[in-house]
Amino acid sequence: GNHELSTRCCTSELKPPCIMNETKPVRTIVDLAELAGVSAGTVSRALANSPLISTKTRARIQQLAKDHAFRPNVMAQNFRSRRTGAIGVLIPLGHEVDQSISDPFFITMLGYLADELSARGYDLLLSRIIPQGPDWLDIAIGSGRTDGVILIGQSTQAEVIDRVAKCYTPMVVWGARLPGQVHCSVGSDNRKGGALATRHLIERGCRRIAFFGDPLAPEIAERYEGARMAMREAGLADDLELLPVHLMADVAHDAILSWLRDRPHAPDGIVAASDVIAMSALRACAELGYSVPEQMKIVGYDNLSFAAHTNPPLTSISQDVSHGARHLVDLLFRRMDGECTPSVVLEPQLVVRQSS
Repeated sequence: GNHELSTRCCTSELKPPCIMNETKPVRTIVDLAELAGVSAGTVSRALANSPLISTKTRARIQQLAKDHAFRPNVMAQNFRSRRTGAIGVLIPLGHEVDQSISDPFFITMLGYLADELSARGYDLLLSRIIPQGPDWLDIAIGSGRTDGVILIGQSTQAEVIDRVAKCYTPMVVWGARLPGQVHCSVGSDNRKGGALATRHLIERGCRRIAFFGDPLAPEIAERYEGARMAMREAGLADDLELLPVHLMADVAHDAILSWLRDRPHAPDGIVAASDVIAMSALRACAELGYSVPEQMKIVGYDNLSFAAHTNPPLTSISQDVSHGARHLVDLLFRRMDGECTPSVVLEPQLVVRQSS
């Protein structure tokens, strides 16, 4: 008797399915468990490929699920595991309120992030945010719709981001590494990148150099400081002009066109804070009859795919956005697991083309 009872306990999950109406729809794990003749817990573990369930039983239950077109309730699973299966990607626009998600840099970064998150079985939940008050990030995180947050850019919101980072761990930011920074960031060495671009122009004979970009944003401020540093090194500190142009192509073009038209002496070199600004500068130069690179040399920043296809092809500072996206996702998932991760600073590289 005892032996028989013991045998039944050990083999209960392997017994043939009980007889039931085969036409009954299989909508839940309980339905599938009834069909398989096992507990709902055994079905749940089998569908999750748990090693606690024998290979034979797992295969049988998975085949039954396939035969009956059964799909587990992912939302219910996520609720039990306290995971949503989604990552929030926020684009805060505190200084460029008219900038669109269709901006080439955003589109490029979002593509790489979507690929990385998809490979980990996660969805990307995108939000373009115009910060209204100091609690915009608290509201976004408090929605409970995501397991973690990636911010693309700090804009003018570094203090808000730092405050939230003190109590919310699963958050990583694409942007500048700032002194005393609390939040975890990934981004290029912007100061070094600005210096690389400016030194390149000086080496090519430029002496009247202008910087196109608004230093209100931390990344651009660092690029501007790098340009100023290179000018000081060359004894040209007083000759760096600043045009705080916006990042949108049409707005940038109009501002650059007007600025160049009004200059008694046009610069012979331009450091642009982005490839979009550099492209706008190329267009303005063509309209005003300036020959690039003979009369004016131009260097962009980002080295986006279109930089090689402008006329002339654009010299640019590469910050390897694909590598940056991998770092953002890797650091975020490590932080979701409770790890305290340091920021990552990528090495910028000068990519020389015909515009300089």
